[in-house]
Amino acid sequence: MLASGFLSAATVERHDEQKVPFFRQLGWKPGSVDNSLVRADREFIKYGYGPPPEVIDFFQDWEIDRVLVCGIQADTCVLAAGFALFDAGLQPTLVADTVVGSSLDRSGKLGVNLWRHHFGQVIEKHSDIL
Repeated sequence: MLASGFLSAATVERHDEQKVPFFRQLGWKPGSVDNSLVRADREFIKYGYGPPPEVIDFFQDWEIDRVLVCGIQADTCVLAAGFALFDAGLQPTLVADTVVGSSLDRSGKLGVNLWRHHFGQVIEKHSDIL
């Protein structure tokens, strides 16, 4: 497992309509009891697309520069994580074969292409890391 070889953080989305009005605006809502699909050093609860500020603090506290990113919904949540990491002065790097897309593009290719356009840093295969 890739996460076990590095300092790792996972985000898990929860729904709270008072924090992010998914249902009011979009007519659907994220699950309320999802769990992380990977074992990570730290797990953070998020509401909405982007990671919570505590994730950025976690990486900055450890003086991490480059953050390898994978996840579900490459063209929404994963991309939002990239923007947050980039804006915090970190170097977000997508691991392309560890993402899937949203209902708009299940393959994840749209998200990978957007990532490449905005951040430039893409590792095509996780096996190229180790």
